[in-house]
Amino acid sequence: MKLNYKHTMYASFTGYIVQAIINNFIPLLFLTFQSSYNIPISKITFLVTFNFGFQLVIDFLSAGFIDKIGYRTSVVIAHICSASGLISLTVLPELFNDPFIGLILSVMIYAVGGGLIEVLISPIVEACPTDNKETAMSLLHSFYCWGHVGVVLLSTVFFAVFGISNWKVLAIIWSIVPLANTFFFMKVPIANLVEEDENGLTIKELLSQKIFWIMVILMICAGASEQSISQWASTFAEKGLGVSKSIGDLAGPMLFAVMMGLSRIVYSKFGEKIDLEKSMIYSGVLCFLSYLIISLSPWPILSLIGCSLCGLSVGILWPGTFSISSSKIKGGSTAMFAFLALAGDVGCSIGPTVVGRVSSIFNDNIKIGIISASIFPILLIVGIFINKFIQKPNTSIIEDI
Repeated sequence: MKLNYKHTMYASFTGYIVQAIINNFIPLLFLTFQSSYNIPISKITFLVTFNFGFQLVIDFLSAGFIDKIGYRTSVVIAHICSASGLISLTVLPELFNDPFIGLILSVMIYAVGGGLIEVLISPIVEACPTDNKETAMSLLHSFYCWGHVGVVLLSTVFFAVFGISNWKVLAIIWSIVPLANTFFFMKVPIANLVEEDENGLTIKELLSQKIFWIMVILMICAGASEQSISQWASTFAEKGLGVSKSIGDLAGPMLFAVMMGLSRIVYSKFGEKIDLEKSMIYSGVLCFLSYLIISLSPWPILSLIGCSLCGLSVGILWPGTFSISSSKIKGGSTAMFAFLALAGDVGCSIGPTVVGRVSSIFNDNIKIGIISASIFPILLIVGIFINKFIQKPNTSIIEDI
């Protein structure tokens, strides 16, 4: 069968499912690692921080080498590392006197894959000859949400049927997804983001553009707006629904991910009829309102509803910023996507940090911490207006909305 760019899109969708697997599988095993390997929970939770931190490093470094070795080679390496890291989880901890060393090494291996996937998949889709880039990008990013939901649901079912003691079998099963997609990416057509007769911007030229720095701010705010609430979703589910912590850990993040995925699906269906920048402004306003609902509501169930509204509102912010950047910064090439991915990950780190720090100042009051993080959707809205006024300096705010 001759593969075409439709198959490239399918491979890219699967790539984001791989990203969801490597980011969301290991947190389901925290208590198992604690009991099996006798590792303190504080060290085990560091695995998540290390995963995202190392992906940040890969985001930064990839700007300098991806264009040199090519998209295909890079994305194949990404999937091999993702599969190898998952498989290593079942082997390496047993090879060291301190199992934590084996876990860290495994996370490092698949974090290389995760960082490369985050940088590569968006420009691969952007380069595909699709009719509407914005809706394709939104649909692409929805697959991370569905991957997140699938990993949690299917893993939970597996543990209920076969027992969590068989987690190594499940890790091998999950590794089949990146392994299969490795062969897919070896065969599908992959276009260049910059045409052969065009010269892409150098890193120095990219960094000298004012609009690029506005996009960086938008990405930081998008990541912060999303993760400031996402990591507390289980807490609001636990209190709002009156369920156990384990059920809250499933219900909260899954509800958030489903709503975020739905917003991306809806935009992918109707986005060609909607102005992207206006949609992002409205989304930013809804995000700010959801923060207020979460922070000021006297009823836990209403805070949970606010949490789901936040998931709905942040859905198009990340892929939307990618799309705006591609359309406004001609010749941005892979370096632009790498730096934007880096900025988004920085935002994902900053948001929860702000919530945590401010909460601790006010005697661990999470709601005060969250209302302080509402600055991020506000800054995002301001950034979009600044970008629009750079393009149309005589446009008024009322006319623009």
